[in-house]
Amino acid sequence: MFLSILQIIVAVLLIILILLQERSSGLSGVLGGGEAGSSYQTRRGLEKLIFYGTIVLAVIFVILALLNLIK
Repeated sequence: MFLSILQIIVAVLLIILILLQERSSGLSGVLGGGEAGSSYQTRRGLEKLIFYGTIVLAVIFVILALLNLIK
């Protein structure tokens, strides 16, 4: 029961972090404010923290799913 609740919490946090990540499809990309031919962008500051947090939460989610499977 505890693992299932923890997995739901991690899933919700993972969804939030994924939705917070920006891509060039935002308003600046639509209006031409972004770089035209470049798809590579260096992550800095909070964007880097969100990116690594997403990876960590995804790994935790997979581990919890496997633990729930063998439980």
